[in-house]
Amino acid sequence: MTEETKILRKWTGVIRTADEQVYVDYIKATGLNDYKTTPGNLGFQMVLRARGDGTSEVTTLSWWTSVEAIKAFAGDDPEVARYYPEDDRFLVERPKNVEHYRVVAGSGPDWA
Repeated sequence: MTEETKILRKWTGVIRTADEQVYVDYIKATGLNDYKTTPGNLGFQMVLRARGDGTSEVTTLSWWTSVEAIKAFAGDDPEVARYYPEDDRFLVERPKNVEHYRVVAGSGPDWA
Protein backbone atom coordinates (compact mmCIF):
# COMPACT_ATOMS: atom_id res chain seq x y z
CA MET A 1 0.00 0.00 0.00
CA THR A 2 1.19 3.49 -0.74
CA GLU A 3 1.47 6.42 1.63
CA GLU A 4 -1.78 7.79 0.10
CA THR A 5 -3.76 4.61 0.80
CA LYS A 6 -6.53 4.84 3.36
CA ILE A 7 -7.81 1.71 5.06
CA LEU A 8 -11.30 0.98 6.35
CA ARG A 9 -11.44 -1.34 9.37
CA LYS A 10 -14.84 -2.97 9.95
CA TRP A 11 -15.96 -4.95 12.99
CA THR A 12 -19.47 -6.33 13.51
CA GLY A 13 -20.86 -8.03 16.60
CA VAL A 14 -24.29 -8.72 18.09
CA ILE A 15 -25.79 -7.40 21.34
CA ARG A 16 -29.21 -7.55 22.98
CA THR A 17 -31.39 -4.73 21.63
CA ALA A 18 -32.32 -3.78 25.21
CA ASP A 19 -28.61 -3.07 25.86
CA GLU A 20 -28.11 -0.71 22.91
CA GLN A 21 -27.79 2.58 24.80
CA VAL A 22 -25.63 1.27 27.63
CA TYR A 23 -23.39 -0.52 25.10
CA VAL A 24 -23.06 2.63 22.97
CA ASP A 25 -22.03 4.59 26.08
CA TYR A 26 -19.52 1.87 27.01
CA ILE A 27 -17.98 1.79 23.52
CA LYS A 28 -17.77 5.59 23.39
CA ALA A 29 -15.63 5.43 26.55
CA THR A 30 -13.44 2.53 25.36
CA GLY A 31 -13.01 1.67 21.68
CA LEU A 32 -14.16 4.93 20.14
CA ASN A 33 -12.02 6.92 22.54
CA ASP A 34 -9.05 4.71 21.65
CA TYR A 35 -9.68 5.27 17.92
CA LYS A 36 -9.74 9.03 18.49
CA THR A 37 -6.46 9.08 20.41
CA THR A 38 -4.46 6.71 18.15
CA PRO A 39 -2.20 8.52 15.67
CA GLY A 40 -3.15 7.64 12.12
CA ASN A 41 -6.89 7.33 12.79
CA LEU A 42 -8.84 9.42 10.29
CA GLY A 43 -12.26 8.99 11.85
CA PHE A 44 -14.81 6.41 12.94
CA GLN A 45 -18.49 5.58 13.12
CA MET A 46 -20.60 3.19 15.14
CA VAL A 47 -23.86 1.98 13.61
CA LEU A 48 -26.70 -0.20 14.94
CA ARG A 49 -29.29 -2.35 13.21
CA ALA A 50 -32.10 -4.05 15.15
CA ARG A 51 -32.63 -7.58 13.82
CA GLY A 52 -36.21 -7.86 15.10
CA ASP A 53 -35.47 -10.86 17.32
CA GLY A 54 -34.33 -9.01 20.44
CA THR A 55 -30.77 -8.62 19.16
CA SER A 56 -29.00 -5.84 17.28
CA GLU A 57 -25.97 -5.82 15.04
CA VAL A 58 -23.39 -3.27 16.00
CA THR A 59 -20.72 -2.27 13.52
CA THR A 60 -17.76 -0.01 14.03
CA LEU A 61 -16.10 1.52 11.00
CA SER A 62 -12.77 3.27 11.32
CA TRP A 63 -10.48 4.83 8.74
CA TRP A 64 -6.69 4.68 9.00
CA THR A 65 -3.61 6.02 7.26
CA SER A 66 -1.69 2.72 7.31
CA VAL A 67 -1.45 -0.82 8.61
CA GLU A 68 1.14 0.44 11.10
CA ALA A 69 -1.42 2.88 12.52
CA ILE A 70 -3.94 0.04 12.86
CA LYS A 71 -1.32 -2.04 14.68
CA ALA A 72 -0.85 0.82 17.16
CA PHE A 73 -4.55 0.45 17.98
CA ALA A 74 -5.10 -3.30 17.57
CA GLY A 75 -1.74 -4.93 18.30
CA ASP A 76 0.71 -6.93 16.20
CA ASP A 77 -1.97 -8.90 14.36
CA PRO A 78 -4.35 -6.25 12.99
CA GLU A 79 -6.73 -8.90 11.61
CA VAL A 80 -7.69 -9.97 15.15
CA ALA A 81 -10.49 -8.00 16.79
CA ARG A 82 -9.61 -5.96 19.86
CA TYR A 83 -11.86 -6.50 22.88
CA TYR A 84 -12.29 -4.77 26.23
CA PRO A 85 -12.91 -6.23 29.70
CA GLU A 86 -16.69 -5.66 29.79
CA ASP A 87 -17.38 -6.86 26.23
CA ASP A 88 -18.42 -10.34 27.39
CA ARG A 89 -21.22 -8.72 29.40
CA PHE A 90 -22.80 -7.34 26.22
CA LEU A 91 -21.80 -9.40 23.20
CA VAL A 92 -24.05 -12.25 22.08
CA GLU A 93 -21.85 -12.85 19.02
CA ARG A 94 -18.17 -11.96 19.16
CA PRO A 95 -16.17 -12.47 15.97
CA LYS A 96 -12.48 -13.26 16.23
CA ASN A 97 -11.49 -11.16 13.25
CA VAL A 98 -12.18 -7.82 11.60
CA GLU A 99 -12.22 -6.90 7.92
CA HIS A 100 -9.94 -4.39 6.21
CA TYR A 101 -10.58 -2.66 2.90
CA ARG A 102 -8.56 -0.25 0.75
CA VAL A 103 -10.52 2.97 0.28
CA VAL A 104 -10.46 3.74 -3.44
CA ALA A 105 -13.02 6.56 -3.63
CA GLY A 106 -15.11 8.68 -1.32
CA SER A 107 -15.21 11.98 0.49
CA GLY A 108 -14.38 12.98 4.00
CA PRO A 109 -11.91 15.10 5.92
CA ASP A 110 -8.77 15.69 3.86
CA TRP A 111 -9.77 13.09 1.23
CA ALA A 112 -9.25 13.92 -2.42
